[in-house]
Amino acid sequence: MRFIEARLSPREEFGLQLTAGVLLVALAMAVFHALAVAVLGQGGITVLDVQVAQWFHAQAFEPLTSVMRIISMLHTGIPMVLLVLALAAYFWRIGAHYWLLALLVATPTGALLNVAIKYTIQRPRPVFEEPLVSLLTYSFPSGHTAAATMFWGLLACYLVMVRPQWHARLLAVLLSISMVLLVALSRMYLGAHYLSDVLAAMAESVAWLAIWLTAISTLRRRRAARQYQAAMVEAQASGPGQN
Repeated sequence: MRFIEARLSPREEFGLQLTAGVLLVALAMAVFHALAVAVLGQGGITVLDVQVAQWFHAQAFEPLTSVMRIISMLHTGIPMVLLVLALAAYFWRIGAHYWLLALLVATPTGALLNVAIKYTIQRPRPVFEEPLVSLLTYSFPSGHTAAATMFWGLLACYLVMVRPQWHARLLAVLLSISMVLLVALSRMYLGAHYLSDVLAAMAESVAWLAIWLTAISTLRRRRAARQYQAAMVEAQASGPGQN
């Protein structure tokens, strides 16, 4: 019981935050694994993938297509790098060094992980007679959706931690979820990805972000605990001399 209480205590250095992080990683990885197995085994979701892709392609019209192109473009390449650098500059300016570390570690390694998975699964992209976009890379999982989930998810976590007002926290979460869903929708609408591609990308980035946030949070709490213990020892050592 003492072990369980320590794992659920927000004051323990290996307490509630680590427990929640591990559970979130396990859940996200389970979702990703189920999707990957279904895609590789041509499971039922691949039939749904084709149906959803064909439906989106049949509904395409201007100016919605141009809007979807813009949303998609803002979450790849140079625009995505600029978003990350802008957030990094903000973290540096306010002294949020642990958040800066999480951002600079999780985003580039997450992008590399996504590429590695693509070339491991090697799933072809959707094919249409008149495609809206033509890409030569693999489809599973969606890189745009993974990047959006990583960036907006980290930003939401930061705002939830630093904003005391519940409505500000709720707004941050809703905004981040909306942005991720918009990017995922744009990739399916443009015919660049299947439904399972974007779902897997979300699960992938949630797991990866949870791993790094949990690790860095645990590092911060351990350092804080050591500093507190050192201060207590110093105070006890200097106490008799002062008396």
